[in-house]
Amino acid sequence: MKFQLAINLERMDPSLDMREVARHTLEMVQMAEEGGFSIAWAAEHHALEMTIAPNPFQILTWWAEHTSTIRLGTACVVAPYWHPVKVAGEAAFLDLISGGRLEFGIGSGAYQREFDRMAPGLKQSEGWQYMQEMLPVVRALWKGDHAHDGQFWSFPTSTSCPKPLQPEVPVWVAARAPVTYDYAVREGCNIMSWPLTRGMDEAQTYVQRLEDALAAHPGKKRPTMAMMRHTAVYDRKDEWMAPVRAAQRQLSQFENLFKNLGDVTDGFPREIPLESVANRAEYDPQMLSANLMFGTPDEVIAKLKPYQALGVDAFIYYASMGYGLAEQKRSLELFCKHVIPAFK
Repeated sequence: MKFQLAINLERMDPSLDMREVARHTLEMVQMAEEGGFSIAWAAEHHALEMTIAPNPFQILTWWAEHTSTIRLGTACVVAPYWHPVKVAGEAAFLDLISGGRLEFGIGSGAYQREFDRMAPGLKQSEGWQYMQEMLPVVRALWKGDHAHDGQFWSFPTSTSCPKPLQPEVPVWVAARAPVTYDYAVREGCNIMSWPLTRGMDEAQTYVQRLEDALAAHPGKKRPTMAMMRHTAVYDRKDEWMAPVRAAQRQLSQFENLFKNLGDVTDGFPREIPLESVANRAEYDPQMLSANLMFGTPDEVIAKLKPYQALGVDAFIYYASMGYGLAEQKRSLELFCKHVIPAFK
């Protein structure tokens, strides 16, 4: 099993200096490269301090300048917010200047709040249609001249300038629904999946959806299956509540965004007071500690083994969850030193 890092520039409140956040994020990527991670992923989000990622290509260009071997992935380019010609050119330019290290991840978008600002009038539930139209067009533009007359975009003959350095850029899609697994297998895309805070049964469901898609498309190559979890590794078992509290705090902001409550001030979503959700199952400390990749090195190794046995090819270490910066670095240090060697 390989290991990948997903990390955002992140502020849960205004007390953190953005320059410190930026330094920390880059240092985490550099630590991941040195520690044996294969890919570092940058997201795309808008007008939110908890995920400061207005352009994943810009973030990855910055990381490329300060790394040499780790591959650099978009997780994900939000198709409804872009034009295919622009996506193709920006992605190809990143591949060129990074020495052929691009991993191209594309998705349909996460929050209705963002759609209301970036694509007014579009429902988040319809974003997948844009993703499925855009990807074949981007691939065609990488190859050469291509004209397009589609449902969402139309343009005369154009091409990607520059072209990617890699003859075939690896492509990833974020998948949870069966229709997206089917699309990924049909189009030859790798898969990023995220069981959120749900248990191992959710991970099993995603692997089964991949198996069903493969059965529906005989002869298609099996894609790489990556699965993401919030991750925190600590030295002592009695430290277990610190990442749980951080996760609870972040989940309360996510709930605000998923429900599009509109209660966001200067980029910071209002947190739902924990005392008001203390009895709700999705905030239960024991559940979060068990389901997320939290623990001492030995506990995390034991948690990862079932994913490996299930057929998950790569684990995505999701570092951003409002955890303290020093604690994030210690967690990654422990993961690189003790966890990764157990899977070589």
